[in-house]
Amino acid sequence: MKGRKVGVLPLTSLNHISIVCRSVETSLDFYQDVLGFIPIRRPESLKFDGAWLFNYGIGIHLLQSERPEDMPVKAEIDPKDDHISFQCECMVTVERKLREMGIRCIQRTVEGGGIAVEQLFFHDPDGFMIEICNCDVLPVVPLAGGDAVWSCKRATAAGHSPPSPRPLAAVPGDD
Repeated sequence: MKGRKVGVLPLTSLNHISIVCRSVETSLDFYQDVLGFIPIRRPESLKFDGAWLFNYGIGIHLLQSERPEDMPVKAEIDPKDDHISFQCECMVTVERKLREMGIRCIQRTVEGGGIAVEQLFFHDPDGFMIEICNCDVLPVVPLAGGDAVWSCKRATAAGHSPPSPRPLAAVPGDD
């Protein structure tokens, strides 16, 4: 496949992520009570334990591990580990609520171009990493050059002036 460019797949959005769990029930409680996901109906043809959830335009599929005792235990919170990230309105509120719930988290700040992005990292019950951030202040800048494409209206409200949107498909060498 390397060397043959036939174009990118005609995708429209991210649909869901799947997470293998020691206990679907424990993870279901976490994703509902901490992150605000809502359980949705799964097809009856699925003959294995699991749960589907939805919110924020994305689905999370919880899958019961066939060998939960063999799943690794992750104690250290490592921001470089696999994770899913959610945006929030107020980092201070999120951090306070996590502490009130007794959920251990670490805080990081990423800076560049005069913009600071705040991040909070914590684990779900199975050690899968969750990030909460204010990444919407960060412009999306294609590596091939060109203007930044702002990811959120709040960047404009914060005083940043987004450029006119430019199609990301117009990357040189992608034809």
